[in-house]
Amino acid sequence: MPLSPPMRDRLMASVAQLIRAGRHLSSRAATQLHGDLPSFGWALLLPLERDGDLRCSALAALAGVDGSVASRQLAALEQAGYVDRHPDPRDGRAALFRITDRGAEALATSRALRSAWALTALGDWDDDDAERLAGLLERLVGDIDVVGAPARAEPAGAAR
Repeated sequence: MPLSPPMRDRLMASVAQLIRAGRHLSSRAATQLHGDLPSFGWALLLPLERDGDLRCSALAALAGVDGSVASRQLAALEQAGYVDRHPDPRDGRAALFRITDRGAEALATSRALRSAWALTALGDWDDDDAERLAGLLERLVGDIDVVGAPARAEPAGAAR
């Protein structure tokens, strides 16, 4: 049986609140780190730590942002010393980005802060509750990935 409209709306509102809480948490972590690590740094530094050197276009895709946005964000991270760039040995016209020691330290500090906050926020949870939520969130992310971004809705009364 499909979701009722009120339950769908409640679920989508909860997801939106979760996203806002995650962004707020990222901003707080960035502020407590060094003061100059932008909140977007996490999304770009993680793939570099995990996958090694990457092109801007690959980082943009992994972070879910436009290439021009990733380019500006990487420039800010480079200026702050969190990443550096070097020529791609397979194509000298392109650049690869790598995480620096300072960037790795910022991620480690951010991980520790996030972990401490999670332990506090989830202090009353047991493994069964966490397992159930993790499974449902993984299912939701998978379903969203399959569906993709919804088409932009036209405002009511818009001329065609």
